[in-house]
Amino acid sequence: MRLVRFGAPGQEKPGLLDANDVVRDLSGVVDDIGGAKLSPAGLARLRAIEPASLPAAPPGVRLGACVARPGHFIAVGLNYADHAEESGMAIPAEPVLFSKAPNCIVGPNDDVIQPRGSTKLDWEVELGIVIGSRARYVEEKDARAHIAGFCLANDVSERAFQIERGGQWIKGKSCETFGPLGPFLATPDEIDDVQKLAMWCDVNGERRQRGSTATMIFGVDFLVSYISQFMVLDVGDVIITGTPPGVGLGMKPPLYLKPGDVMTLGIEGLGEQRQKVVPFEG
Repeated sequence: MRLVRFGAPGQEKPGLLDANDVVRDLSGVVDDIGGAKLSPAGLARLRAIEPASLPAAPPGVRLGACVARPGHFIAVGLNYADHAEESGMAIPAEPVLFSKAPNCIVGPNDDVIQPRGSTKLDWEVELGIVIGSRARYVEEKDARAHIAGFCLANDVSERAFQIERGGQWIKGKSCETFGPLGPFLATPDEIDDVQKLAMWCDVNGERRQRGSTATMIFGVDFLVSYISQFMVLDVGDVIITGTPPGVGLGMKPPLYLKPGDVMTLGIEGLGEQRQKVVPFEG
């Protein structure tokens, strides 16, 4: 299945994409896509529905983030060796973990706001993992059973806030709109091999990032197991798993986003996103 949330910001309805990429309205079946709806039992209930029996959403409807209100929004830093190199940082012996504020999550095509005082706004195409079963001290061999699905993410980052302001990376990772997710959540059966997915990001039509999940230092199953040794992951939590090379920070000289710039990004089998950068107002 490919699950979506659609409608105006804050008023999204649950839905799914049928075989023709038509958004079908699930609001008569469930109230949202998140929490227990993503458990094995919840997904089985949705999988039993014939998509053609559901009403179609209006053509061109806005897509919201594909997961509603995750409790944890965890990110993995420096998880591609060539990205660590371009960032001037050592390849980590263990996964580098940080949080993004869950309320930075937005739809896949929503505007990205350049924060007040921002000078080094950057892009990062990433694979997202959505948790489907409570994960607590999970062994790596059992990790896949705790995954509801996968999605495309943009780990938008403000490098001056992240690197130059002291303390934790969360400061440069959690600003408003810094977590585009979607367009859809793909259940694992939709993906042949999650560790062999091509990924890319363009800025203003120029290819900046290209890579593959095959070059991740720490794979999907290991990450779910590893993170569950330090915290409990609940159903609907989101993990984003690192980015390949080509970010603005790593360019010589560095190149950062400004209002009016457009990011387009995608991962094989997980769709595409498009965001325009706009200035902070208010």
